[in-house]
Amino acid sequence: MEKIDLNRIYKRKKNDRDIFQELMPFKVKEILLVANYYDAYTIEREGQFSDKIFGEYLQLNLFTAPRFTSVASESEALKKLRERHYDLIIIMAGLDKQTPLIISRNIKKVHPHIKQLMLVNNNGDLAYFHRIEKEVHESIERLFVWNGSTKVFLAMAKYLEDRMNLEADTRLGDVRVILVVEDSVKYYSRYLPLLYTEIMTQTQKIIADEPSDDELGLILKIRVRPKVILVSTYEDAIEIIDKYKNNIIGVISDVRYAKNGIEDEDAGVELIKYVQRLGYKIPCLLQSHEEENAKRAEKIHAEFINKNSLTLAQEIKTFIKTRLGFGNFIFRDKSGHPIDKATSIKEFRRKLTTIPDESLEYHSIRNGISTWLMARGEINLAQKLRRYSFEYFKNTDEIRQFIANVFESSKLKKIRGRIIPFRPELVDSNRYITRLGLGSLGGKGRGLAFISNFIENVYLKKLIPNLKIAIPKTAIIGVEEFDNFLELNDLYKETYINNEYDHLKKAFQQATLSLPLKEKLRQYLQVMTKPLAVRSSGLFEDSLSQPFAGVYATYLIPNNNPDFERRLEELEDAIKLVYASVFSDESRAYFKAIDSMIEEEKMGVIIQEVIGNEHNGRYYPDISGVAQSYNFYPFSYIRPEDGFAVTAIGLGAYVVGGEKTHRFSPAFPKLQLASIQDKIRSSQNYFYAIDMKHRGYDLIRDGENAAIKAYDLKEAERDGTLEYSASVYDFMNDRIVYDLNEKGPRIIDFAKILQYDYIPLASTLQILLDIFSQAMGSPVEIEFSLNIEESIPVFYLLQIKPLIKNEYSIDIDTLHIDQKKILLKANKGMGNGKLQYIRDVVYIDPRKFDRLKTREMAEEVKQLNAEIAREEEKFILIGPGRWGTRDPLTGIPVQWSDIANAKIIVEQGLPDFPLDASLGSHFFHNVTSMNIGYFAIPFESPDSFIRFDVLEQQDVIHELTYARRVRFKKPLTVWMDGKKQTSVITY
Repeated sequence: MEKIDLNRIYKRKKNDRDIFQELMPFKVKEILLVANYYDAYTIEREGQFSDKIFGEYLQLNLFTAPRFTSVASESEALKKLRERHYDLIIIMAGLDKQTPLIISRNIKKVHPHIKQLMLVNNNGDLAYFHRIEKEVHESIERLFVWNGSTKVFLAMAKYLEDRMNLEADTRLGDVRVILVVEDSVKYYSRYLPLLYTEIMTQTQKIIADEPSDDELGLILKIRVRPKVILVSTYEDAIEIIDKYKNNIIGVISDVRYAKNGIEDEDAGVELIKYVQRLGYKIPCLLQSHEEENAKRAEKIHAEFINKNSLTLAQEIKTFIKTRLGFGNFIFRDKSGHPIDKATSIKEFRRKLTTIPDESLEYHSIRNGISTWLMARGEINLAQKLRRYSFEYFKNTDEIRQFIANVFESSKLKKIRGRIIPFRPELVDSNRYITRLGLGSLGGKGRGLAFISNFIENVYLKKLIPNLKIAIPKTAIIGVEEFDNFLELNDLYKETYINNEYDHLKKAFQQATLSLPLKEKLRQYLQVMTKPLAVRSSGLFEDSLSQPFAGVYATYLIPNNNPDFERRLEELEDAIKLVYASVFSDESRAYFKAIDSMIEEEKMGVIIQEVIGNEHNGRYYPDISGVAQSYNFYPFSYIRPEDGFAVTAIGLGAYVVGGEKTHRFSPAFPKLQLASIQDKIRSSQNYFYAIDMKHRGYDLIRDGENAAIKAYDLKEAERDGTLEYSASVYDFMNDRIVYDLNEKGPRIIDFAKILQYDYIPLASTLQILLDIFSQAMGSPVEIEFSLNIEESIPVFYLLQIKPLIKNEYSIDIDTLHIDQKKILLKANKGMGNGKLQYIRDVVYIDPRKFDRLKTREMAEEVKQLNAEIAREEEKFILIGPGRWGTRDPLTGIPVQWSDIANAKIIVEQGLPDFPLDASLGSHFFHNVTSMNIGYFAIPFESPDSFIRFDVLEQQDVIHELTYARRVRFKKPLTVWMDGKKQTSVITY
């Protein structure tokens, strides 16, 4: 399969908050003010200038007021420009009008990309600059007149920001535009400060009125305010209207200004007529200092303001609030008369269901709903509504239903792939993760949150059309609740005084969770009625630097007791016992092995709906599995980078426990080198399911498997879940067939899925491993379940964690190794580097091996490991079959804590005893994460061997019935070539 370009397919779905952050990429942060001392004094007002500018910004809750740097000469200006970047240069022109122009032109030659605005001292100076307008505009973008208020500087900065950000912000955020057409410097110098102040004030007011727990989001929402775009000619106005007609929410125009290069007394009227012919129902305001133009405005259905009005500011404020979507939403009848109002989005949604049809039709035609929502920062919602015209619908009932659906889908779109606060009505979904308690999510929780967000931003349906990819319905209790639990019940002292795990479990079970959490769990269970998995999510778990795996507890509970209080008690007990597992013997051994303090660990808890279906009182998924993007045991032409997967029917506890599973490479699922007899011998012959009939189990007494029961494959066949997973051995013809009506042993080989691609499991795994390893920047492991019985088969991602794969640095072929000094050689191994400090070897004497006594062997190894741990040493461990398996007939069923001080682990093949790498997810993950050498020595292999005769010659430190601990006089040397997967130990 061709490698997927993740950058091409990862299209992060932007919510409103993401868009807010991208808006206004150009900000005026540094302003260079060039003014002679006298002109500067007229502005400075005895040194209060900077304070006043900051005050103007602060009054509008704008948190980044620009910094002003004042200079009095051209040389000073050029010097400052060399030292620092400036976003805007303001040239002050007072009594001396020629020098500022010369300075401006000279600066333009050196810094042509920095915009320059000119501020003239008073209205009387404008006539002079009007006469030399062409000369002025060689270097100056626009003139402004000083009117005694520092608000003009705010307007100048915002004018430039809006102009520079117009194209990007309308494209990215569909930001709306208010077009101002005015050629009088005197009037727009007065107008723009009024407009900006009012728009920002109104934007902040409506945003503050909408409830939110995201303070930064509210601040960022201010960026969605409308742009105020100032132009001075008819042609420039038409260009803006044509280009941004979908974004313009209002036009404020003078009556007389240039058209076709000459002043035209009808330009403003013609412009508004042009706007109205577009059919967008854009509110228009005609403004003039001649009162007789009010009648002309009325004829073209525009509002009118007299420029000389004593209440100009209030009239502008009224126009913005009532016509541009900033005030309350006023529901109007077909004649435009008010009939009702909504003060918030929530109230608008409620009244939408009751307003008369004529009112809904009135607003739909005018696109007023979209404009009003846009003013409130609801970008996605406003965009969706604006795409549809009234003509698209048969009647107002369809419009009403459509708007309601858009609101609902927009609400869900905002939270997909995110972590949301607990709300009972939202827990029954797998499109997001619900947070039940504060604090970090822990390692597994972070992984799940990452998956949830990732699959919402990659169009997986195109890559994987025949499978739906999802996560289980998930809620997470943050780690703060763990601290609360220990503190509330005074358990800190208990964990240090009494290290006996059974005692601690009882103490934790008898303790109580916080009242807020208990209430949330009660509400949660009133919605969630399927079996639940209560998983650990420690801070250290599944981290990139030091991942744990399988060290802490996971409890599966049926969640079907008819007594609701009993269901709640079982869930609470499971959570408390997950907390207790931080202090288990295995956890303590692990922390000691990695030289970390257990006191630093904090525990989050994941509560997931168990994937599966109920069959005759058994609840389980059709398929469970684990897949890794790096294969430490490739064969044939499979490369390590092709990865591997192991699958089984039933619950995933079977897979991660290292029992008999079906192994394949997603890149080559049809490649199987095993003989028929090998397939029969290594095939799964039982499965795990949640026993839905059992009542009264005890989580402390029965442990993590309290609700789990092993069932014979015949039960799965009765349930009808073997159809796609099993083949049949036809012993009469010594062949494998795929018809379950045939008699013969069932072989779980998933042939219909892997050989005949009935379900695209292999290609799905290949794609997911590829994109997830790219996304995480390291090889990954995923746990998954597959439900086939749904209308479209659903592939559920249960967990993701990084695999630690060391870079290769040892090339064993270039080493000069004395062949006579080789104790062990393995051509199937993992690990990389050189070790030269281990003297102890613990091994199972092959002459005493009895496959029915593997549990006793595990106990002996545990004893020797504890002995070596007390001495703070490390050792090499050698034994037959699979280490860490749950099945005692396929290897030695040790727990990880039983061998935690082993630095090299060797699996040895014996006659009639299987040797296949321990595929248990948790065991394997700990081996890789701690950089433990892991070697396989097949029986009678020509290239791999162990010199037991050398071991027998060493000093025996401790000999038990099956296990021996010997010590070499000098440290052994371990060479591990990770690239060639070859390892040698010399003595």
